[in-house]
Amino acid sequence: MTVRGLIAALTRQEDLNFLLTNRIPRAALTRFMGWFSRIENPLVRDASIACWRMFSDLDLREAKKTEFKSLHDCFTRELKPGLRQPDPDPSIVVSPSDAIIGAHGAIEDTELFQIKGASYSLLDLLGDPELVDAHRNGRFVTLRLTSSMYHRFHAAADCRIEQVTFISGDTWNVNPIALKRIERLFCKNERAVIQTRLASGEALTLVPVAAILVASIRLHFLDIVLNAQTRGPSVFPCDVSVRKGDELGYFEHGSTIIVLAPDRFEFCGNVSEGARILAGQPLMRKPG
Repeated sequence: MTVRGLIAALTRQEDLNFLLTNRIPRAALTRFMGWFSRIENPLVRDASIACWRMFSDLDLREAKKTEFKSLHDCFTRELKPGLRQPDPDPSIVVSPSDAIIGAHGAIEDTELFQIKGASYSLLDLLGDPELVDAHRNGRFVTLRLTSSMYHRFHAAADCRIEQVTFISGDTWNVNPIALKRIERLFCKNERAVIQTRLASGEALTLVPVAAILVASIRLHFLDIVLNAQTRGPSVFPCDVSVRKGDELGYFEHGSTIIVLAPDRFEFCGNVSEGARILAGQPLMRKPG
């Protein structure tokens, strides 16, 4: 068995995986990785990326750069021009990111679920009763980014960004093993609630949820990085129009985006739990 195969076999052991990725000083390790990943030393960079390859299916062939200044530079890489073009159908809401599709379906009044049998509430996730009402009985889909994926996320439709709310919290791992063991996990982790409105007036909300290691979310339209060191206001009013596919920002490590849509939206045929999806591919459709 190869080293990578051995590592994969060990991480499939749920108890060991949970112990190694959660029962550790999460906040301290996250701060350390935030510092370490930015070291611009060729030896540190090359050793870090080589180690990363051992633990994942990292593939840099689509990257715009061929050389990176640091591990962080590689994490937050851009892609070659022309990749991830959004579906042009105006009735389609596209995936904002590369991801593995997780739990999705109808919101039952204000309850949704992180895995089957493990529910959480919109109010706990969003913290805003008015926004909860806008998504009552709507649709939701959970998009999980692994550490090796393209980490930037984009506008899911032509829309206007009205407000961003940063909610501080923990940095639990967001992999399926943790989702089975930690109740209301998405409501415990740091997250940004990005409120947008479609031309039809309907609410479409993206909730990027940070996770362990480099738990920071960069938003270009605010020119700000949101993380545990964020000080000052937690609510940022906006009035920014974006087109489907425009880059909104990036995670500084793999994590999750929860997409909330109105009840009239239907999931596209490619949406199934465990399927891989790329930014710009169809996610939901608004019936004519």
